[in-house]
Amino acid sequence: MTKRRPSAEESALFRRTVGDARPLKPRVKRTEAPPAREAEPAREAKPKPRAPRIALPVPPRTPRTRPPAPGQFADIDKRTAERFRRGEIAIEARLDLHGLTQAEAHRRLDGFVVRAAASGTRMLLVITGKGERGPDGRRGGVLRDGVPRWLAEPGLRPLVLAIAHAQPKHGGGGALYVLLRKKREDRR
Repeated sequence: MTKRRPSAEESALFRRTVGDARPLKPRVKRTEAPPAREAEPAREAKPKPRAPRIALPVPPRTPRTRPPAPGQFADIDKRTAERFRRGEIAIEARLDLHGLTQAEAHRRLDGFVVRAAASGTRMLLVITGKGERGPDGRRGGVLRDGVPRWLAEPGLRPLVLAIAHAQPKHGGGGALYVLLRKKREDRR
């Protein structure tokens, strides 16, 4: 593979970007071995008393091994997944997190999802907002990035079946569809 030389415009752009930056000093390789320690007289090792083992409670298994990620539909049939992704399933509950702090939004999301699951609600719309554009031109919404992580936490993971970015008519990139698992009645 042959390397091409940068054009004058590319070289000028590089010099402006790099500015007065200088290369780091090269690391000096150590050529001599560290001085050997003198051998200490051997001490008698006293056996340490062992602490009794404590059996920790085993957390209950969750139905999902991996946290749900937007656009992944492992546990639902193709037709339902497609209807969910297209926003064709009726939205039963909405939560708007605009203008909230991360802590407040996280607390409200937890309560909202738990109440919705307990009442048998399945299709949720969580509005996060798109966030402001960063210096790199990318959207950087803190809540937009945080909500999928929060839905994947151990407290909510067993309740959530799927997550998808909303269609433009429901908020587009600033909202998420959340499909909850069906409520199972205890059979005795």
